[in-house]
Amino acid sequence: MNYMKLLIRSDDLGYSEAVNYGIEKAMRFGLSRSIGLMTNMPAAAHGVSLIKDLDVCIGQHTNICVGRPLMDPALIPSIVGEDGCFKRSQSYRMSAEDFVIVDEAILEIEAQYNRFCELTGHEPEYFEAHAVRSENFNQAMKIVAERHGLKYSTPYNPHALARIGGTDVNSCLLESMSPDYDPVQSLKKEVKNGRRDIPNLYVCHPGYLDAYLLRTSSLTINRTREVEMLTSTEVRDWLESQDVVLISHRDLV
Repeated sequence: MNYMKLLIRSDDLGYSEAVNYGIEKAMRFGLSRSIGLMTNMPAAAHGVSLIKDLDVCIGQHTNICVGRPLMDPALIPSIVGEDGCFKRSQSYRMSAEDFVIVDEAILEIEAQYNRFCELTGHEPEYFEAHAVRSENFNQAMKIVAERHGLKYSTPYNPHALARIGGTDVNSCLLESMSPDYDPVQSLKKEVKNGRRDIPNLYVCHPGYLDAYLLRTSSLTINRTREVEMLTSTEVRDWLESQDVVLISHRDLV
């Protein structure tokens, strides 16, 4: 039978305690089996504690656009503002040039990698980045991944081939920033339009809301909708009816 392999990845573990609780609920239901951990965020240890008893795949969701860095800001001035926090994602979108200095990015990526190992007791099972469009940052990510032999994921590009480790995957469309976003219909559309010859990657950001998230993120209520979708018995049954096999990054070489 021609099954469809679907990898549903849940990003932003550690962003805030409310996000962590939403991710925990989604992961316990099992539609998503891969979690991206933001190790620089204050709630990172809390997030790891919530999912430590789950058999799930945990990767490094490398972050240089929200919160404070793990490195001394004085050593990485190209990616931090005057307040010592990371420059926001809007700065990357609005800049006419790539202001990230590769060697500075490497310092912060390495610090987040080391923190990941401290928090989880093992290396990241995959290695990718959060919400920044920068070729210099991508270059730094590749350098660190090769240095430690990590399963690097190329940047997200909707409806295009991505590379996770040595495997080509089809990147599904990410619609969560749309104000009329319906996660169930979005997932169903991507499954119907997906590929059967290679795995398909569907990225989610499940979570609940708290004051910190509302102050710092433009992705809010749609996180709660994704928790609902990822814990839906109806969605699970529909995926089975479509001959969808749910996988994690562990299933990719």
